[in-house]
Amino acid sequence: MNTTNDMIEVPLYRAAHGRTGDKGDRSNISVIAWRAEFYPLLLEQLTPERVAAQFRHRAPSQVQRFVLPKLHAMNFVLDAVLDGGVNDALNLDAHGKALSFLLLDMPIQIPRALEPLLAGP
Repeated sequence: MNTTNDMIEVPLYRAAHGRTGDKGDRSNISVIAWRAEFYPLLLEQLTPERVAAQFRHRAPSQVQRFVLPKLHAMNFVLDAVLDGGVNDALNLDAHGKALSFLLLDMPIQIPRALEPLLAGP
């Protein structure tokens, strides 16, 4: 078991990348690990509850997670987060394309030993 000193906190984008899509008032956000070593950590820490908390200001009615282990990825489906969808939303990002960036900014914990494998500064 890792102790606190063995772990560091980094934004998710250092361990994964993402892509966002939409359908009506539903957004789906794919999270893909940069490296296979990060995938178990992402599975453990990117729970539907944590993702819902990250989007609490958008008040999703439901967050579902679908895992894709062979791709080292997962897909989150967030219901009722697009202000009604493209035809109804008055916000600047009616398709919700920027939502993946909000998720990728979520802090995660990784073992210090994996720090050299992280992307970015």
